[in-house]
Amino acid sequence: MISTFLVASPWLTTVALAGIVIVGPLLGRWLAPRPRIAWVLAAMAVLVVLVLTLTPDDARPAAGCAVQWSLPRVGSVELIANLILFVPPVLLAGVASGRPIVAALAGSGLSVVIEVLQALIPAIGRSCDTNDWLYNSLGAVLGGLLAALALRLARRVRSTT
Repeated sequence: MISTFLVASPWLTTVALAGIVIVGPLLGRWLAPRPRIAWVLAAMAVLVVLVLTLTPDDARPAAGCAVQWSLPRVGSVELIANLILFVPPVLLAGVASGRPIVAALAGSGLSVVIEVLQALIPAIGRSCDTNDWLYNSLGAVLGGLLAALALRLARRVRSTT
């Protein structure tokens, strides 16, 4: 599925991350005075996260949860993809609410809920993993930082006009 595609194109996660870091604050600056649009986009981004993480998979999950803590390295496609997954919803929610720290905490909390559901519902064929939570949370922190930058840019634009 998507992981097969990403493994075949490992450069894609790095390009996507760079694109989000560059475009995210600019999009957030534009969305800051349009919170309704930002909330709709945030909800759509959360829906994408839920579909990608809770859609049944044909794989047989390992019993229990994998407890591991890995540092990212070049070519660690899955870890970087887990990081990228949570940047857009947190960035958008942080801009919409004006509270990037709360959005980052909510993103990390959502990741915990997803991992618990993966552990408790073996029928979906997903395995919970502490690395997934860690990298989802790092993505949430990055999304919160980008939202804070976007809000700062929006305030600067408002003060100069």
